Amino acid sequence: MLSLYMIGGKKVIVVLPAYNAAKTLESTYTEIPKDIVDDIILVDDASQDETVKIAGGIGIHTIVHPENLGYGANQKTCYREALKRGADIVVMLHPDYQYPPRLIYAMASMIASDEFDVVLGSRILGGRAIKGGMPVYKYISNRILTLIENILLRQKLSEYHTGYRAFNRDVLERLPITENSDDFVFDNQMLAQVVYFGYRIGEISCPARYFKEASSINFKRSVIYGLGVLATSIKFFLQRLGLMRFRIFEPLRID
Repeated sequence: MLSLYMIGGKKVIVVLPAYNAAKTLESTYTEIPKDIVDDIILVDDASQDETVKIAGGIGIHTIVHPENLGYGANQKTCYREALKRGADIVVMLHPDYQYPPRLIYAMASMIASDEFDVVLGSRILGGRAIKGGMPVYKYISNRILTLIENILLRQKLSEYHTGYRAFNRDVLERLPITENSDDFVFDNQMLAQVVYFGYRIGEISCPARYFKEASSINFKRSVIYGLGVLATSIKFFLQRLGLMRFRIFEPLRID
């Protein structure tokens, strides 16, 4: 797949970490702006539906995990493959049609401008999260966790928990993401690493849809995720103070 033109001469690759996305994959794919996206990669984490079959029918480059490894492990494969295929900018988009694919252009452009290294699609900016269907308990926990993280990480982000993100190549090459969890807290650990190593973060308002087919973790796993977020923030804070050291914040050795 070749785009009609590149953004700032940069190769843009969209990665889709998939698990049981058969009902929403085609809708997501249809709205990806093919004129500026050079390649699309789907990593299937041992789905139990027809995700892989549909991806093959569409013509998406697909990698299949023979067994379920977890959301974080899925992203590790996504980024490794995107770098291997020559990406300058990588946009991570969930194939559950929760986030609008049309924002890929704006997010990739913010990276290509060389003003930002990471761009987040924020569900909180614009004040439309609850109107879009975000459960109230998730909205409240999002705001509380974000407040705590902003204090401990000394940032002013609107949220840390969006699954819509764009990265420049250097970030993905240098962050020690292999040290991160294979579970959902991977997302949060990666953002803490982005802050720790001094990369520039931008945000864009991103309305999100909540419906039956959109992926979502249950209350129990949300609690586990929240505890993991707090643990990550505390580790960041302790390492910044020089009191302790943690492998997720140790520089990646590049020979």
